Formats: sequence, structure tokens, C-alpha cells
Amino acid sequence: MLVGIDHLVIACAELDAAAAELRERLGLEATGGGRHEALGTENRLVWLGDGYLELIAPFDAGRAAGSWIGGPVLACLQRGGGLATFALASDGIAADVGRLRAGGSQIGEPVPGERRRPDGAVVRWRLALPPALGPDQPPFLIEHEPGGPEWDATSRAARAAQLHLFGGQARLRRVELAVDDVDAAAQRYGSTLGIVFGPPGSSLVEAPVGDQVIRLLPSGHDRPAAGIVIAVSSGRPRREDLLGCRFSLELAEP
Repeated sequence: MLVGIDHLVIACAELDAAAAELRERLGLEATGGGRHEALGTENRLVWLGDGYLELIAPFDAGRAAGSWIGGPVLACLQRGGGLATFALASDGIAADVGRLRAGGSQIGEPVPGERRRPDGAVVRWRLALPPALGPDQPPFLIEHEPGGPEWDATSRAARAAQLHLFGGQARLRRVELAVDDVDAAAQRYGSTLGIVFGPPGSSLVEAPVGDQVIRLLPSGHDRPAAGIVIAVSSGRPRREDLLGCRFSLELAEP
């Protein structure tokens, strides 16, 4: 079952500078992360409960160019950075992929992945890729190793209680994607992931995934390719354009 938006992959030219910009302008702290040795990329994570923003950059451009995530990240950096792709969380990826492929989806079979943290712990997952990745394409699916590093009960409880530098908790509420053809993008989501958007033909089309929302919007000159809406427990609502995305902090409902 698809249970929500797992994480957003934000391509950055320089990780420390990107993390500092998020910290200084939004009060969101990037922690942890590590290297995808086989993929040529490295990352920092901004935890939003069990969801997160993944700040990602190539450490080996040649290796990254030939990897499933490095290619989209490099292509995004050539456009100036921003959202390269994103992931939906599955609590049973083999069953989800089997169901989707039986219905005609071209999503790939689950494959393993891992990241080595600076402390030496290895974080593992399985993922399934759509035919193409990009901000205007359907996301990939991921299932984290239950009980593994970062996904044991203690780590999840600590994330649920985390206070960011602005003084409160933060959760991902919605991702807004500007696309050239809203109806065509919605059809790709339906045929690849079984996600149904509505209403057809509207200038604002959205679909719930768990307690979060994916919204498709027509692209425009005044709109970044991706908008990231984060619910916060305290502080003031604000909107900032940075890292190639439009971030909106909205007060969570009591």
C-alpha cells in the first residue's frame, strides 16, 4: 500500500551551502545523510517526521551520470537545480509493484539500495522505478528496511518529537508540481502508479496519498517547477523561493 510522500529529492551544487540556506531562511536543520558509493552521489537529510527533504549532489560526476538517480540530478543541476524527482512510501513494495504491473504499469521490479552514514551504519531500502524520472514524471516507490538504521522505533520516535530551529515541529503537507500538460501528467500517474487526480480539466488538480497531497499545476513564468508546503507547529507562516523550489510554511491545524 502507498502510505504517503516519502521524500523529495532536491539537486544542489553544494550540500553545505544548501543546508545553510535552509537553516538560515527557514529554520530547517539538515542532519545525517551520507554517500551512495555506487551511484556517485551524496546527501543531507531534513527530517519532517518520517518524511524528509533529501539534499543531493554528485561527488563523482562520471559515476553519477550512469546511475539511476545521478542522471536526473545532473540534468536538474544543468537547469539550475531544484526538485529532481520524489518518492512515495510503500509498506509492501513487492505487492504494490505486482499489483501495478498486473494492471499494465511499466514500473520496474523492486531493487535494493543502500547508503553508508558517516558513523559507518548502512541504511537499506528497496525501490521501484517508473520508466523516466523528473519533476514532471511520476515518482518512484521506496520501502525502507523495517527496524534498520533510521527506521527503528527509537529513531522514528525522536523524529516525531524533533523541534527545528524555528522552534517547532515540521511535517510535509503537499508537493505542487508545475507541468506543461496537467491532464497528460495526471494520466501518467494513473497508468504508472494507479493514482487518480481530480477533477479532470481543472487548472488545479490534486490527489491524496496517505495524509499528504500531490498537486499538479500548469507551468508559468512566475512559478517554480516545484512548490513544497510544510505544516509547522509554531512560528509565522512564510514563503521563500530557494534551492530552485518555492517553500511555504503553514501553521498546522490544532
